[in-house]
Amino acid sequence: MIRPCRPADVETVLKIWLEASSRAHAFVDRSFWEARLADMRELYLPAAQTWVHEWDGTVVGFVSLLDDILAAIFVAPTEQGRGVGSALLQHAKQSREQLSLTVYAANEASIAFYRRHGFEVVGEQLDEHTGYPELAMSWQAQAPGAGGRASTSS
Repeated sequence: MIRPCRPADVETVLKIWLEASSRAHAFVDRSFWEARLADMRELYLPAAQTWVHEWDGTVVGFVSLLDDILAAIFVAPTEQGRGVGSALLQHAKQSREQLSLTVYAANEASIAFYRRHGFEVVGEQLDEHTGYPELAMSWQAQAPGAGGRASTSS
C-alpha cells in the first residue's frame, strides 16, 4: 500500500535512506550520508511531498517529490527487486505531467531502472557535494491518444 508519509514514519524513512544510499553509492564514504541525516530530517523531507510503501504495517520504501523533481526514491535493501521501487515511481508519475532527477553516473542499476520507466538522459554535471559525475534525466507523460514514447527536450 502506498500512502502519504506520516511523522511516525520519519525515522524508518531515514534508516531506509541511509542504508540504501550507502549500498547504491558505495563509491561515496558512508560518513558522508551519515552527516546528512539531520538535513534529511529537518530540511529535505519537510520540504517535499513524500509517500511510503507499506507491507504488513512496515514501511519498506519511499518516494519524495519537490515540485516536478523526483528528489528521492529509496527501497530498503532487503526489499529491493520486489516491485516496490516501480510501484513508488508509478505513483509519482501519476501525480505529475513531467519529472526530472539526477543520479550518479556510477549508479548503473538506478540509471537502468529509470530508463526502463521512460526516463531519458538530458545532461551531465558534477554533484556539488561530492564532486562525482551525475546524469540529469527527465520523463514526460504522453499526451492522451499519442502513440510511442513521449519526447523530452533539453
